[in-house]
Amino acid sequence: AAAREGEAAEIFKVASGFSPTLGVLGAVMGLIQVLSALGGDPSELGHGIATAFVATFYGVGFANTVLLPISTKLRGISAEEQVVREMILEGVLSIQAGDNPRIVKEKLQGFLKPGNRLAEEDDESDDRRAAA
Repeated sequence: AAAREGEAAEIFKVASGFSPTLGVLGAVMGLIQVLSALGGDPSELGHGIATAFVATFYGVGFANTVLLPISTKLRGISAEEQVVREMILEGVLSIQAGDNPRIVKEKLQGFLKPGNRLAEEDDESDDRRAAA
């Protein structure tokens, strides 16, 4: 599953490399138009130059505002899901080994960021509820 998720992110990353290249191809086409209009109507020159700039802008802009952020987001989601899978595996193995529930809880909290971990007072309220 992690490899498949990584492939999806890689597709967007590779596409972000091709997007500016396509923009450059558009720029070359615009410059060809400029060169073919040399000696003619000056307004045609402006049109060709504008086409060249716009094509480059779209290629680079699409890569940096759409494709790369999607790739980054997919990699982040994949990393989070991998941590969850590892956490589940660790919990199941600990329960199967017969570890004390407090030990299991401590092991699993090691996977969480410090801000997401349960505080000690939450532990005590859990103990009181279990005893009632």
